[in-house]
Amino acid sequence: MAKHDVAVILTQWTDPARNRTVPVKIYHPQNGAGPFPIIIFSHGLGGSRDTYEYVGRGWASHGYIVAHPQHLGSDSAIWQIDAAASRQSLKKILFNPENSINRTQDVTFAIDQIIRSGDDIAPLRGKIDSGAIGVGGHSFGAMTTLQCAEHDKRVKAIVAMSTPIPPEVKAQATDAFARIKVPCLHLTGTRDSGMTAPTPPEYRRIPFDQMEKADQYLITFEGGDHMVFTGQRVLDHKLPTDDLFHGLILQSTTAFWDAYLKGDSGAKSWLASGPFRAELGTHGVFEQKQIVP
Repeated sequence: MAKHDVAVILTQWTDPARNRTVPVKIYHPQNGAGPFPIIIFSHGLGGSRDTYEYVGRGWASHGYIVAHPQHLGSDSAIWQIDAAASRQSLKKILFNPENSINRTQDVTFAIDQIIRSGDDIAPLRGKIDSGAIGVGGHSFGAMTTLQCAEHDKRVKAIVAMSTPIPPEVKAQATDAFARIKVPCLHLTGTRDSGMTAPTPPEYRRIPFDQMEKADQYLITFEGGDHMVFTGQRVLDHKLPTDDLFHGLILQSTTAFWDAYLKGDSGAKSWLASGPFRAELGTHGVFEQKQIVP
C-alpha cells in the first residue's frame, strides 16, 4: 500500500563544469518527516524527464525522493530532428561515446544536486538521506546505470531494465560488468528485442551472469517486450499484459530498494525467499544469486 501522497518538482540544473543543462523532474513524498533515500532514474534513448512516471510516482509513494534527469543529445528531441528515426540513426546516437559520457556525468551531477536540494529546495529541506542512494534506468539508461555503479561509490544499489547488449559488441562484453560491486535487480522479457538492433533477449541477462560481487536478481517477464518498461505506450498500442507487468515491476523494485536502501530484511526476504515468486507465477521467471559474506 502506498504510504505517502506524492508531489512533483520541475526544475532545470546547469553544470558549470560542462556548460550543460540538465532538466529534471523530482517526485517526492508530500508528507512524512524523512529522511528519504534517493533514487536517480535514467531514461532510455528518446525518452525524457516526463517518461517512466509510474515508477517515479510509485517509488515516491513508498518513501523515496526520485529524480528523473533528462539527457540532452539522446532524449525526446531526437524525434523532432528525425520523426521517423531509422534504426541506423538511433544506433549512431546510442554508440556515440559523447552521449554515454554525458549521461553518466548527468547522473553523478544529479546526485550532487539532489543532495544539495536538501538545503536549497524547501519541500526537500532536511528530508534527504544522502547515505542511501540508488540508480535505475531503462535500455540506454540501464547501461548508464551500470556505468554509474562502477564509478560512483555513493551508489548503494541499482535497477537495470533491458540492458542493451547488441550482438556486435557481445564478444567484447565478456568481463565488462564483473567489476560492479553493488546489488542489482535486472529486468527483461522474452520479447525484449530492443529498438536499435535485433538483440536476442537472452543477451540482456549478460550483466546478471557476470556480476558476482553482490546480490543479483533477474526477472524475465513472459511475453514482456522492450517498451513495457516505459509506461508510455499509446492507448491503441497498449498490450493486455501492460498493467499486470507494471504492477509486478513496482512490487519487485520497491521491495529491492527497501531491502538495500532502507535495510528492510522483511522486504529482502519477500523478494528472495518465495512470496514474490508466487506473485510472479507463470508471468515470468525469477532468478537470484545471493552473495554470502
